[in-house]
Amino acid sequence: MSMGSSNKKGVRSDINITPYIDILLVLLIIFMVSAPIRSYDLPIRVPQPPPPTKEKAKPDYIIVDILKDRSLQLNQQPTTLEELNIKLKLAFAPRPNRNMFIRAFATLEYGVVFPVLDIAQQAGAHNIALLKSEESK
Repeated sequence: MSMGSSNKKGVRSDINITPYIDILLVLLIIFMVSAPIRSYDLPIRVPQPPPPTKEKAKPDYIIVDILKDRSLQLNQQPTTLEELNIKLKLAFAPRPNRNMFIRAFATLEYGVVFPVLDIAQQAGAHNIALLKSEESK
């Protein structure tokens, strides 16, 4: 007199999902094999070489160099700390892009670079990047 006899004969109400899994795996393999075969037509634009120019274009960036002897250069032109504010204001006036670089030797103290940073901000520089100079000037 067992209450839960599992040896019943008759109709089972369980769904056999094995054939569904087999069909799913076959479809998966078919899609995996056919996916790389599909070709895509995408427009490709190859960069063209620039047209030859007879004159050198003027660079659109401003570099203030602080040399080892603590002298200043604005785009390779010697300048002083007093003249730097005026020259930077004149250089930034026609430009919508007011980015500049300050290049100095790694051996210089920060106290040498800070006045140049202050003058550049007063002149209207928006983004200032600091570069490390490794050349012997």
